[in-house]
Amino acid sequence: MLPDWNYNDPEHWGDLCSQFAICAKGSTQSPIDLSQADEVTLAPLKFDYHGGVQALFNNGHTIQLQCSQNSSLVYDGLRYTLGQFHFHHPSEHTIDGERAAMEMHLVHKQMDTGQLAVVAVLIQIGEDDNPQYAPIFDNLPAEVGDTEHAKPQRLDPSALLPEDWSHYYVYTGSLTTPPCSEDVKWIILGTPVQLSLAQVDRFADLYHNNARPLQPRNTRRLLHT
Repeated sequence: MLPDWNYNDPEHWGDLCSQFAICAKGSTQSPIDLSQADEVTLAPLKFDYHGGVQALFNNGHTIQLQCSQNSSLVYDGLRYTLGQFHFHHPSEHTIDGERAAMEMHLVHKQMDTGQLAVVAVLIQIGEDDNPQYAPIFDNLPAEVGDTEHAKPQRLDPSALLPEDWSHYYVYTGSLTTPPCSEDVKWIILGTPVQLSLAQVDRFADLYHNNARPLQPRNTRRLLHT
């Protein structure tokens, strides 16, 4: 059984057990600061998202929504199936050192190879409640293990994306939680979405800081289109 972990001392995740060792020893860890990116032409993102969220639950580290695997992302000729998405407060990635209020991670898996592709959506604070996110942020389970089944089923993940996803960053990194597995394709959308301060505060009341500190970029290439 793997040990429990928390955000009080993320610098020591790698000391908790051998399965988490890459959290400390890995050379392509996430998140990173998105600066000094190479401007290139990248393949277009093709989201084939449909309704079918199975459950909204509190897993002790974040609020997570489990998907029914009929949504996918097609990128660079490969199809990645959407398995789940979850939230971090504040954002984990920064742009030129600046954090957003929150960050949503849509976790996809290439079923033939097993490679993960995570699409990150940065969340900023706006004036009004975002109605597309209301089924989530009006029903945040307060207790670990609590699950909300009814309302999320009506949620269409495509409604959570920004209107424009033609500009994005891409790099090779890792999971931002233990076991910090590497060889994860990261796609961070350049256009943020907006939630109201009240919506963000509801999440912050449960998870005031569930963002991993920035990791060294090392020699990795960061691309931007």
